[in-house]
Amino acid sequence: MKFRHFILLTVTTIIITACNFTLAEDITPPPNYVPPTPAPTLGPLYPAQAPSVENGALIYAEKCAPCHGATGLGDGEQGIQLGVTVPAFGLPELARPASPAQWFTTVTQGNMERFMPPFRSLNDQERWDVVAYALMFHTTDEQLEKGRELFEANCANCSTDFFKDQAKMSALSEVELARIVKQGNEAVQALGSTLTDDEVWAIAAYLRTLSFDTASIASASTPLPTAEAVTVTETPVSAETGIPTEQGQPVEGTAQAQVPSEAEPVLREGFGNVSGSIVNNTGADLPSDLKVTLHGLDHGADPSAGPQEVLTLDGRVNANGTFVFKNIEAPANRIYIAEITFEGITLQSDFAVVPEGATDVSLPPITLYHLTEDTSALVIDEARIFFEYGSNKVQVFNVYLFRNPSDEIIVVKLNENSEVPFIKPPEGSSDIGYEPMQDTERLVATDNGFAVPPSEGTYGLIAFGSLATTEELNFSQQFVLPAATVSVFLPEGVRAENSEMTDLGVQPIQGFNFQIYEVNDIGAGDKVAFTISGSPLEASAASPEASTTPNQNLLIGAGALGIALILAGAWMYLRDRNRVQDEDEEQDDEFDSAEDAMDAIIALDDLHRAKKISDEAYQKRRAQLKEILKGMM
Repeated sequence: MKFRHFILLTVTTIIITACNFTLAEDITPPPNYVPPTPAPTLGPLYPAQAPSVENGALIYAEKCAPCHGATGLGDGEQGIQLGVTVPAFGLPELARPASPAQWFTTVTQGNMERFMPPFRSLNDQERWDVVAYALMFHTTDEQLEKGRELFEANCANCSTDFFKDQAKMSALSEVELARIVKQGNEAVQALGSTLTDDEVWAIAAYLRTLSFDTASIASASTPLPTAEAVTVTETPVSAETGIPTEQGQPVEGTAQAQVPSEAEPVLREGFGNVSGSIVNNTGADLPSDLKVTLHGLDHGADPSAGPQEVLTLDGRVNANGTFVFKNIEAPANRIYIAEITFEGITLQSDFAVVPEGATDVSLPPITLYHLTEDTSALVIDEARIFFEYGSNKVQVFNVYLFRNPSDEIIVVKLNENSEVPFIKPPEGSSDIGYEPMQDTERLVATDNGFAVPPSEGTYGLIAFGSLATTEELNFSQQFVLPAATVSVFLPEGVRAENSEMTDLGVQPIQGFNFQIYEVNDIGAGDKVAFTISGSPLEASAASPEASTTPNQNLLIGAGALGIALILAGAWMYLRDRNRVQDEDEEQDDEFDSAEDAMDAIIALDDLHRAKKISDEAYQKRRAQLKEILKGMM
C-alpha cells in the first residue's frame, strides 16, 4: 500500500479523549505553556519580529507544499486528491486582497471547509514566517526591484518606518498598500498621479517586503523531508576520507563532486566538513557495508521556488558508527540531511543548516534498532469510531492512536488483503483501506507496509470501510490489541445500544451535533459490539451559527477523504491546559459551557499521556470532569 500523507488527516483531538498534537521533533510544552486559541483571542495579530522568508520556505516545503503546490497554485499532489478546490494564493487575484493577519489566522485556526487543519505544531513566529513566504509567491524579483527603483525615484526623502511597523503592515492588504501609493497617507506622499497600474502594484509589493526579513534563516520546528527529485548527482565519495570510492562519470548536465586530493589537505574557502553518527541500539555490530547518503538543499534567488536539492553524495559509515564528508561545498544556509537504509528501512537524520562562516557541520544522529514483525508490543491508547450515513451504505472510520514503547522497530507488513495485521475491520465491512495521520509521530513507509520506530510519542492511523445500511445495524469489531478507551461518534438522531457503553449524550462540535459513547479497557481479542438504530437529523443545531447542512453532507465521497469533514469539529483548542494542573481545587461551577468542560478533559488527557500527572490524580479528576459535563447537558 502506498502511504499518502494527507494534510486533512491531522486529527488527534476530539471531545472526551485526545493526544498530543506534536510531531516527533516537537518539545513537550512547559507547565506554563498556553497554546494558541481561536479569534478573537489569538493574541496580537502581528509578529514579534520581522518574519523570515527563508525560514518560511523551509516550513512551507514540509507543511504546505503537498496540498498547495510548490508555487502556491493549489496543484500539490495531495491537494488534487482532496475533492475541493485548494485556493491558489500564488495568484495576484487572491494574494493582493489578503492581509498577513488574515492568513496568519487561517494558518493558526485552520479552514476545515477546505480540509486545512490548524498548524499548532508551529509556534507564532513560525506561522508568521510561512505567511511571509506565501505572500511572496505572486511577485517576482524583477517586479520587486522595479518597485524599489520607482519608490526611491518618486519618494526619495520619504521615511520607510511606516512600512517596517509590524502592527500596521500585518493589518494591510496589498490592495490597501496600493491605495496608499496612489493617494498617500500621513507617512507617505501620494505617488499615483503619473504611475501605471503595473507600477503601483510593483511599489506596493516592494513596500510589503520592508516588513519581512528576506536574508536570515532560522531552524524550522520540524525536519525538512528529503526531496524526491535529485537535481544534481555527484560522484560517490568516501564518507571517511572524501576520496572517490570508484571511478565514474557525472550524469550529463550535472556538476561533479568537489573532493580533496592528497595535495590539497587544507579546506578551500567556502568548503567544509559535514559529519554525523549512527547510534546503534540493535545489539549487533553495524553492517560493514552500511552506506550513508548526504543530501544538500539550497534556496535559489527566487524565494518562491522553495529549497532545491543541489547535492547528493554517497559514502560509507565507519565501524564506530561515525561518518564525515570532507571538503565539500558548504555555503551559508545550505541544508544538509543524512539518510541510511538498514534492513530495507530508510531512516533519516534531522536537518542541519550551515551557519555563516562555519567550516564544520554536525548532523543530528540516526538511531538504529533491532527489527521485529511482532506487533504485540504496540500499545493502543485510544480508538475512535465514526459513522457517516450515505444513501445506501454507512461509512465507518476508525482512528487509532498508539505507541511503540519497546526497544525495537516494529515492521508492519500488510496481508494479502492489504489489511494491517493488528487491526481488524468491522465484521461485514467492504472497501477497506488505511491512511497514516499527519502531525503525529511519523510512520516509516516500506514496500509492503510501514515501520514503527520506538517513541514516547503517539502514532496515528485511520482505517476506513463501508457497511450496508439497514434499519437496525448490528455493529461488531474485534480488537487484536488491548485498547484503553474506545469512543463512538454517531450523527445526532442515531443511537447505539450496549449496556457496557457510557452514554455521553449529544455534544456540539464546531456547529455539528454528535451522539457520543465511550467504553474502556478493551482486552486483546475482545469485541466492541452494539446495535445502531435511528437516522441522522436533517440539520445540526449545535449553535446559532451552526450550518444547516445535513450531517450526511459532511462527506465528499468514499475512502479516506470522507474522514475530513466528519472530523471538522476535532479542531478544538486546548484553552484549559493549565487549568487541570490544580485539579483538586477546581469547583463544579468553574466552566461557563459544556465546551469548556470538554476542553478541560482533552487537556487532562494530554497531561496524563505526557506523564505530567499521576494515574491516581488523572482518574480522580477525569471522573469529576465527566460528572460536571453530564450535569451541564
